Amino acid sequence: MYRVIAYIDGYNLYYGLKSKGWKRFYWLNLVELVRSLLKPEQSFAGVKYFTALVSDPPDKRKRQSTYIEAIQTVKGIKVYYGKFLAHKKACRKCGYEHIVQSEKMTDVNIATELLVDAFQDKFDIALVISADSDLSSPITRVKQEFPGKRVIAVFPPARHSIELQKIATGCFTLGRAKLLDAQFPDEVTKADGFVLKRPREWS
Repeated sequence: MYRVIAYIDGYNLYYGLKSKGWKRFYWLNLVELVRSLLKPEQSFAGVKYFTALVSDPPDKRKRQSTYIEAIQTVKGIKVYYGKFLAHKKACRKCGYEHIVQSEKMTDVNIATELLVDAFQDKFDIALVISADSDLSSPITRVKQEFPGKRVIAVFPPARHSIELQKIATGCFTLGRAKLLDAQFPDEVTKADGFVLKRPREWS
């Protein structure tokens, strides 16, 4: 059996779903999704989910917090956090300055975990669920150092990277059917009995 670990770029997946208008798929059981992608000769070895916590608006922060709590009720997943950095951006036409936030560290965190897991021989196949071309370097390095290991690029909906397609062992795009089948029930109960509900906006 080939051991499979999935490395999920949370925001890349989120914006892919958003681009397609698939809000109803945000309430996604990531472990169930990854298990559905495995072939008979492959075994599930874990999911690593990479994200950054939003600070505002409060309603968006609440939805994200609820979702992260929901995915952590499932065995086999670990969450890794990056951060947002605020900086000023000026309008080219009028010069008005406003604050924008950029997500940082996700690609670095994915690269670190991918390389460490390869060196510690924790997987035979890595599923990298992202279309971020910045991940081409760590993927290339894994393939160079460990020719027997495979790295598959799994593109979120409405996302693609020619660079990742070229260097990965293989690639495919997540389809609607897989996302639909891997939805949590509308209510998820935590170990302490607290009930998490699918946000209304995601129904």
